[in-house]
Amino acid sequence: MSTNAMHVAKTGLNAQQSRIQVISNNLANVNTTGFKRDRANFETLLYQTVRPAGAQTSETTELTAGSEIGTGVRMVNTEKIFQQGSLTETGNALDLAINGEGFFQVLLPDGQMGYTRNGTFGMNSEGLLTTASGYAVQPEIYIPENVVDINISSDGIVSVMQPGDTQAQEIGQLTVARFVNPRGLSPIGENFSVETTASGAPVVTTPMEDGSGKLIQGSLEASNVNVVQELVEMIEAQRAYEVNSKSISATDEMLRFLSNKL
Repeated sequence: MSTNAMHVAKTGLNAQQSRIQVISNNLANVNTTGFKRDRANFETLLYQTVRPAGAQTSETTELTAGSEIGTGVRMVNTEKIFQQGSLTETGNALDLAINGEGFFQVLLPDGQMGYTRNGTFGMNSEGLLTTASGYAVQPEIYIPENVVDINISSDGIVSVMQPGDTQAQEIGQLTVARFVNPRGLSPIGENFSVETTASGAPVVTTPMEDGSGKLIQGSLEASNVNVVQELVEMIEAQRAYEVNSKSISATDEMLRFLSNKL
């Protein structure tokens, strides 16, 4: 008896193990600000054609369906699901959330431009608006010393009030980046993704223009991971893993039976 069935089941084990890893990563990031859940996508491997559809079965008849045996499955990719996460009010003037499409732009230490939905911002010793890791938000915004109020409008205008001022002073304009195919972005960790040929070049606009979302000051976007959904999918993957394991066991028992009888 051929051991092909074992190899097919092995591909199923590998696929379900990868799926469980993706689900585990989603659950691990359930409280990560701005995190977007991943989904694993699968595809069939090549088929072995024993008899093709349309093969002659007699002088006047032919097969209505072919005899084709699959050789397994593999994970073709993982993709981000960019569903809007819930907005959580923090009261911090430098916390920002994007309600709608778009990404904050951050200059990374290696010179790359990183794109993120995590608006947990602060400022360094020079007053530069930065991420929690100290990376500069783009375009750069410098906040003066001794400000008594910071206001960031829905369309990204940053203005401050200083002691003695009777009117707010505008100090900068935040922009957001959109992509034709945001699922083509490559995640690199620290809540950042970078541009790829699949994502296309970024389209940088002011918030609320050209389909971009608006900024919400004093709020953060929560992870869009649904714990109940992830647990259900984990149970499904676990059951599928068990079934593939039983396929290997069943094939092994059949081979052992043959070897003992021959």
